[in-house]
Amino acid sequence: MSISPPRPKGPPLNALRAFEAAARLGSFAAAAEELSVTAGAISQQIKAVETWAGCPLFTRRAQGVVLTGEGARILPPLTRAFDEISRATGLIRAHGAKQDVNIAALPSIAQLWLQPRLSAIRAALGDASLSVFALETAPDMNRAMFDCSLFLRVPTGANTESILAQDALLPVCAPSVAARLKHPQNLSSETLLLDETWREDWRIWATAAGFELAKAQRTARYSLYALALADATAGFGILLGRRVLVQDALDTGTLVAPFECEVSLDAALVLEVSATAQPSSAAFDFAKVLRS
Repeated sequence: MSISPPRPKGPPLNALRAFEAAARLGSFAAAAEELSVTAGAISQQIKAVETWAGCPLFTRRAQGVVLTGEGARILPPLTRAFDEISRATGLIRAHGAKQDVNIAALPSIAQLWLQPRLSAIRAALGDASLSVFALETAPDMNRAMFDCSLFLRVPTGANTESILAQDALLPVCAPSVAARLKHPQNLSSETLLLDETWREDWRIWATAAGFELAKAQRTARYSLYALALADATAGFGILLGRRVLVQDALDTGTLVAPFECEVSLDAALVLEVSATAQPSSAAFDFAKVLRS
């Protein structure tokens, strides 16, 4: 008889991670995005956990998935466990000899707000390495290996957050275009530029300004805010600007605001620093530069 018989094995750690992410986020697709894999891979990993457990952890429905009673019971301890693993990993990174700063940012923030400030930031960081990752959605800073994030969103009030600028909506255009705009009603004969991410912004602003957009209004849609801004600067149309993203162009005069009506938003440019970042770290130096 072998003195070292095989021991019972649990499910693979990656399979448990896939289940926890899908259960916490309520979606296989959202879990796939967080873990940078496909939704099919998430599904296969969860099936592996269910096979090992001998019971279903999700109920599959046409409109999505719902946790079973067994799934709901094991989610809290798994979430705590993976939170602690992420915290431990962050502490290891924070105490490493190499000073790296990984920044997650909304693409438009990275291009239009952060990029002009990078020279000053790098000068302040000295030998630290700075990397910027453009993401469409803000990462979970308790899980992702980012030191800081920069996104336009509603602040939560967490002590890891800083509000760098409050956001607002206002039409902006080239000075040559502004010369023919006397009041908002003139917009009916112009091309309105809008970012697909914020497709409702023109309606929100028009309602606040007290007029209706023309039913046959000419529009141009963009998936990159920087392209919309470039076309507005070139005089192609009027962009419904986000104050945070157009402020530099307004300061230089390449764009102007033809109307006084500006709509304040709950969203702001929020800087979030990882909870595991140390006060003496390059991540805190990065945040200090942005706050100044």
